Amino acid sequence: MSKVAIYAGTFDPITRGHQDLIARSLTFCDRLVVAVAANSAKTPLFSSDERMALVRAAVGDDPRVDVRKLEGQLLVDFAREVGARLLIRGLRAVSDFEYEFQMALMNRHLAPIETVFMVPSLDTTYISSSIVREVARYGGEVDDLLHPAVAAALKAKIAERRAER
Repeated sequence: MSKVAIYAGTFDPITRGHQDLIARSLTFCDRLVVAVAANSAKTPLFSSDERMALVRAAVGDDPRVDVRKLEGQLLVDFAREVGARLLIRGLRAVSDFEYEFQMALMNRHLAPIETVFMVPSLDTTYISSSIVREVARYGGEVDDLLHPAVAAALKAKIAERRAER
């Protein structure tokens, strides 16, 4: 029986930090479902379909990685559908822990599922999608923080938004 894990997030956009966690997750699971989530508390820059395409571009064609949309359901219900019993969560700072800890306990209350907290590699600790978007919005250099296809898409999306104004 294969070990299936889920790494869920908004990935708006996927960063080198996300890619790092995806690659390292594959060392202890056979299949990783990257669940591109809608978050009612956030207004994403990219649509869910665009974010899914960017995740696919960033992770390449590794057959162990499956990119799917997570919308309108609990993560534990999605996990049942894909046969996952393990959730991967990244913790960049101590401030992330309280929220993630509560979510892990609630998920375990709802279903027989475990959460693994992973810390980023030292060179990606400071990277977050929101900071990357903000830096890019003001013309800062973000190419080394993103896969080249993602960096190009981010620059194009920001230019598109400016043109709409």
